[in-house]
Amino acid sequence: MLNIKWVVLAIAIVMYLLVILFQEKKVWMTTAAALITVVLGFIFAGNVFVPTANAGSLFYHIFFELINWNILMIYVGSMTIAALFIYSNVPARIADWLVEHSRSTGVAVVLILAMTGIISIFVENVATVLVMAPIALALSKKLDLNPVPFMVGLAVMSNLEGTATLVGDPPSMIFASYAGYNFNDFFFYQGKMSIFFIIQAGMIAGCIFFYCIFGRVKDKAQIEKEPVISYFPLWLLLGMIFGLAGISFISTELGYGSGCFVLGLGIIGLLWYKFSQKKSRKEIWELVHDLDWETIAFLLGIFIVVGAISETGLLDDFALWLAKVTGGSKFMGFILILAFSVLISGFVDNVPYIIVMLPVAGSLAMNMCIQKELLMFALLVGSCLGGNLTPFGASANVVAMGILKKEDHPINFAGFLKIGAPFTIITTAAAAILLWCVWA
Repeated sequence: MLNIKWVVLAIAIVMYLLVILFQEKKVWMTTAAALITVVLGFIFAGNVFVPTANAGSLFYHIFFELINWNILMIYVGSMTIAALFIYSNVPARIADWLVEHSRSTGVAVVLILAMTGIISIFVENVATVLVMAPIALALSKKLDLNPVPFMVGLAVMSNLEGTATLVGDPPSMIFASYAGYNFNDFFFYQGKMSIFFIIQAGMIAGCIFFYCIFGRVKDKAQIEKEPVISYFPLWLLLGMIFGLAGISFISTELGYGSGCFVLGLGIIGLLWYKFSQKKSRKEIWELVHDLDWETIAFLLGIFIVVGAISETGLLDDFALWLAKVTGGSKFMGFILILAFSVLISGFVDNVPYIIVMLPVAGSLAMNMCIQKELLMFALLVGSCLGGNLTPFGASANVVAMGILKKEDHPINFAGFLKIGAPFTIITTAAAAILLWCVWA
């Protein structure tokens, strides 16, 4: 048993190192690690995964209990709706309205960054940056502004707000699955403000930070309004939000109902795209093909490997070690989880990290006899906001850097750090203070 435990740990460590070193091949690394782990599970029955009666039961446990298909359906459905929402031109029209009605372009820039964050609550971060980038570049050229802070702002604000709701980002979906949270629990839980409002504290701090950069721009810009293609994707998006809220009232658990509902709305959206917008099969295929299938495949492997790590008892061992390190101090445990998560997520994909660390944070809270939300929220805040620390901490950052390079405004690591580091520190501190005040 002990030998198998360390074999599983070795597989996970090698997988993580290879994912870090070969980011473009990360799906291959996690898939290979998952397949090796599954083979070990069948060879050493009862020692890798929880004991099961036979091979059929083990197969069912691995592929229908460790892999969270509900989360994957929510992700695919919400990505489809988000792609159609961007196609509709509604986000660009909202940005035009903000510029038109703001007292200065500096204020408009801050409002556009805030709007980027709000859209990112429901739309994948990279997609949000891509749809807002032309607006940022056009404004920058018209007012002779350096587009670097604006583009970096789009990336970091989208990363920040993606944490706020169940459908914002994969880490939030994973957290909801582990903690048993429904859509409404992200707003209020046990009568207290939950993660949505904690993230909004960071959002306010982030807006103040960017106002200090752009507030000096007093000129008023005139722009050409983008025509809206259709408001139907907006209604789909709102239907998803209110539908998930309604399902949360009906059921205390996510179940497969949430995933089927969101995936169903995505399919309705594709039917609308084909018949109402008269799109060809090729155009529909291109839209579906461009969804973030890499993350789906990545998650499949991670679910299996981390499931094995958890069921061998390694995560409980790590939690006990952390409890000793903190000396039983609630504040030290809180700061350790928060700071460690920010630093790690600045360089490592936060999806596998949060899958590994959620059970650790929960066990650590139990061992220290404190409310688990304090440490799990600290983990979620640190791992998601920490991605803003470096240009490689989140996919949206990489996309923003690529756009700037294409526009002949390349930014290096140090240049990104000048904006990303203070933004990360300020927003994480603001969120952490509210989190401590509410849940400590």
